[in-house]
Amino acid sequence: MSISNKQFGKTNNGERASLYTLSNKNGMRVVVSDFGANIVSILVPDKKGVIKDVVLGYDNIEQYEVNSPGYGSFIGRHANRIGNATFQLNGTTYELEKNDGKNNLHSGSKSYNKFMYDVEIYEEDGENQIEFSRFSKELEQGFPGNLEVTVSYTLTDDNELVIEYYAISDKDTIVNFTNHSYFNLAGHDSGSILNHKLMIDSDKFTPTDDALIPTGEVLDVTGTPMDFRTPKTIGKDIEIDYLPLKQAGGYDHNYVLKTTREEAVKVAELFEEQTGRLMEIYTDMPGMQLYTGNFIEGKEKGKNNYVYKKRDGVCFETQFFPNSCNIHEFPSCVIKAGEEFDSVTIYKFSVR
Repeated sequence: MSISNKQFGKTNNGERASLYTLSNKNGMRVVVSDFGANIVSILVPDKKGVIKDVVLGYDNIEQYEVNSPGYGSFIGRHANRIGNATFQLNGTTYELEKNDGKNNLHSGSKSYNKFMYDVEIYEEDGENQIEFSRFSKELEQGFPGNLEVTVSYTLTDDNELVIEYYAISDKDTIVNFTNHSYFNLAGHDSGSILNHKLMIDSDKFTPTDDALIPTGEVLDVTGTPMDFRTPKTIGKDIEIDYLPLKQAGGYDHNYVLKTTREEAVKVAELFEEQTGRLMEIYTDMPGMQLYTGNFIEGKEKGKNNYVYKKRDGVCFETQFFPNSCNIHEFPSCVIKAGEEFDSVTIYKFSVR
């Protein structure tokens, strides 16, 4: 187990960024940056022991400063969409950036993936951890409250990447963090993920309007292409003439999970048959956005000069439901002043 670091260049503001590599005894490596607390690479062995990078991303900091798809991104203060880019809290209306039509997506054009973070490193037997933290001031991105933010990445010898989120505010505010890594278990540069087999342990999802804002309904997945309770390939039903899929151009939907906020439980698994790589997802959050890279434009080069195309990666964004700050029937993302927010999501890798 070890953590190494190297320079990653300078931001447009002249800030020096670094890459940190967490390694375990199995040859698995996770590369993260203090710019954006972003996940840059996850390298895991396949059934033959061949190690490949299984997340989409870039080789340079200049592209991460733009990063329109959100590759590897730590998203906050509020992940996903907020309808009309406004919400009310304690009688006050807060106006946010309209960066997705008339709505707010991932807190605006500068989400938490585009700030610099302070770094703490912890190395112990059996696991190593890197912790990124920063101070998000009152009305940054339009949100109330001075917020202390921490995200940590821990790599265990069980090939688990454990992501832990922590925040505390001096005012009532909303908090909805997620990770926006795009996974391709055949390798980041191997093309479509439509042949990956996916299981999601969820009976329900939250349908949306045409702008992908939840309507407030909760629908049963039974008999629909949204049903992943029995493993199937991502591509099996993605082109079916079904309104939610047509609206989003594929899967871009929040699943209602059978979780509690007490502990992380297994909610999904992704399997790639040719390599035998298996990824299991655990979380304590109530929702998870399945996103199949529908808006990747195929115009820019990623790592190793590979041009990513539509549906070359799939995201599992553990979260509170989109627009829950405006839909009171949904689990609330409001935290009170002085109340500690904490959450954990785990991506566990193995072979089958």
